[in-house]
Amino acid sequence: MTFAPAPIPSRTQYVLEAVKHAILTGRLRPGQALVETELAAQFGVSKTPVREALKTLAGTGLVVMSQYKGATVRTVDAAMAREVYDVRLLLEPEALRRSVERAADLEAAREALLKADDSADRAERSLANREFHRALYLSCGNPLLTRMLDDVRDQAALVSTVAWAADPSWEREAAEHREILRLALTGDAQGAARALHEHIAAFVRRAFPEEDEA
Repeated sequence: MTFAPAPIPSRTQYVLEAVKHAILTGRLRPGQALVETELAAQFGVSKTPVREALKTLAGTGLVVMSQYKGATVRTVDAAMAREVYDVRLLLEPEALRRSVERAADLEAAREALLKADDSADRAERSLANREFHRALYLSCGNPLLTRMLDDVRDQAALVSTVAWAADPSWEREAAEHREILRLALTGDAQGAARALHEHIAAFVRRAFPEEDEA
C-alpha cells in the first residue's frame, strides 16, 4: 500500500496560522501594526500571501484594515467583548445541550482541561481554553450552528487573552469548566447548559463590567 504525501500548506495559510497564533497568545498585541513588508521578511515570503492572510484575519475579526493606518490587531474594548459574548450566550449553551442529548464523546474536552492545567503560560492556557469550549459544541448535530460559533471563537479567545492580562482569573474559570464537564458527562443536558451560560456571563461581567456596576 502506498500513501500520498501530506499536502504542503500554502504560503498564505502558513502566514495566516502564524499571525493568528501570535495574536491569540498575546505576542501581537491589540492595536499593534501589522506591516506587510516586515511580516513578509519574517516568514520568508512575498507580500502577496501576507496581504491575503491579513484580509482573511480581518474577515474573522482579529485584524482591522484601514485605508490610512493599514492593518492592525483588533483592539478589545467593553463593547466588542459584550457583542462577542452575547452571541456565545445565545448559541453555545444550546449547542452543548444538544451535544449532551446526543451522548457526544467529550474526551477532547477532558483532554483540553488537562492541557490547560499543565500550561506553562497564559498563552498555552488561552489556546487550551479555546479547545475546551469548541469540544463542547462540536457534536451538537447542526453544522451551521457549529460554524456560527467557530466564527466568533477567535474573537472570544482574543477577549480572554486581553482580560487575563489585566485579571488572571483562569483558576476560577477552570473550576467552572470542570463543573460544566462533570454535568455533561453525567448526561445532565439542562444543567450543563445552565452552568455554561453562567460561566460565559460571569466572565464578561468580571472582565468588562457595565458602567453602573463599576
